[in-house]
Amino acid sequence: MSDTQPVSFGLLLFPDLTQLDLTGPFEVFARAPQARVHLIWKTLAPVTSDRGLAMLPTTTFADCPPLDIICVPGGPGQIALMEDDETLAFLRQAAARAQLITSVCTGSLVLGAAGLLQGYQATSHWSSLDQLKLFGAQPLQQRVVRDRNRITGAGVTSGIDFALTLVADLYGAEVAQNIQLQMEYDPQPPFNSGSPLTAAAALVEQARNISASFIAKRREASQRAASRL
Repeated sequence: MSDTQPVSFGLLLFPDLTQLDLTGPFEVFARAPQARVHLIWKTLAPVTSDRGLAMLPTTTFADCPPLDIICVPGGPGQIALMEDDETLAFLRQAAARAQLITSVCTGSLVLGAAGLLQGYQATSHWSSLDQLKLFGAQPLQQRVVRDRNRITGAGVTSGIDFALTLVADLYGAEVAQNIQLQMEYDPQPPFNSGSPLTAAAALVEQARNISASFIAKRREASQRAASRL
């Protein structure tokens, strides 16, 4: 892709999202050459994340320009989105014209609810990965999954890896590496517990127990949304 050709990125900004699902990719996309990054919601009123960070949409569903890339982050507010006809209709419309249809974390379940992952491999947060099957997708426990023009990232922090992968696809590896260097993205976590594949079994079990009632609520919403497809 030419450095002089504008690329339009659209990130869905909705109440009770996990902000890093959005702000990680936003930071990467905004550093790409000739990038136009839109934060999209129903209105231009401030939107508050699940941890209390308020952010401002830059455009609405009605006024959103054509998008080359549509990206749906995740978070607790994703549950309501799976049965939000206005949001699902917008995603279908945007996806019909987009070059890439993408998500981070449980945003993939919203893509699924919109009917946009049937027959595709995809990923999500590890705690809800299996729910992708309800939408006809094939779940893969990987940091980033690419299947044709669908690119999905796993939980929260994987949004940065996802975005760098996407930028490399669009602009080439050198541009993506330059952005990674600018951001000094050089993870050296103090613990090797960032995945159920590496964390101690007792820690994984504890995490599952803490979130069990919420995951059950999400599953019920996924089942209802899947029944509408």
